[in-house]
Amino acid sequence: MKARLTHFFLLHLVILLFIFMSLPAMAEDFGKPQELVAKGTAVFKSFMKDPNMEWFRNNVHRARGVFIVPQMLRGGFIIGGSGGSGILVARDNKTGEWSYPAFYTMGSVSLGLQIGADASEIILMVMTEKGINAMLTTEFKLGGDVSVAAGPVGGSAKAQTADILAFGRSKGLFGGISIEGAVVAPRYEWNDYYYKGPASPVDILIKRTVKNPQADELRAILPKEQAPRTKPLGT
Repeated sequence: MKARLTHFFLLHLVILLFIFMSLPAMAEDFGKPQELVAKGTAVFKSFMKDPNMEWFRNNVHRARGVFIVPQMLRGGFIIGGSGGSGILVARDNKTGEWSYPAFYTMGSVSLGLQIGADASEIILMVMTEKGINAMLTTEFKLGGDVSVAAGPVGGSAKAQTADILAFGRSKGLFGGISIEGAVVAPRYEWNDYYYKGPASPVDILIKRTVKNPQADELRAILPKEQAPRTKPLGT
């Protein structure tokens, strides 16, 4: 009996390691950075038109950053894994202008009863300075280093207090979208390739010393912070 248990755990450990090592490959869902930017732009447009994303549409201008993962691949049997590539743009608090995109991967390994596979479209609204600062590190864990909560659905829903709000759409055998415990890390080689030279997340998102006109369409459709509403004089 003990030998069987040992064999069982060793087998699942091998599977776990295989999935973990496969996550970077799963993240290679787009061949070139410009393809990821184009798909990310299309996904953002789709979210803005989705009737179920009314709260997102009405509040995305308040976000410190928007992280778009056009295709988060997930699959598993008992032990599961997910992986995808994404782009992050950050909003300047003073000017309201959005940065050019920085490239990242997001992946996780999970244990539990799960059978099937799916692909999700995910957008994370980075709501706090802590969330943005986490994006500038070598890697961080959602739900560990920063708090994450499901984004509200509908126009009158109230948002939870969290560093990051997650919105997603998924098709497949899994129900719902869970990114708790996912690890996010910069894709340094893609940043350098896209900007034709050394370009760290700080250079792209904070210093804004690099640019690529291929991302101008994405920046143009990101809403700027709305001016506060004031009542007309005499009312």
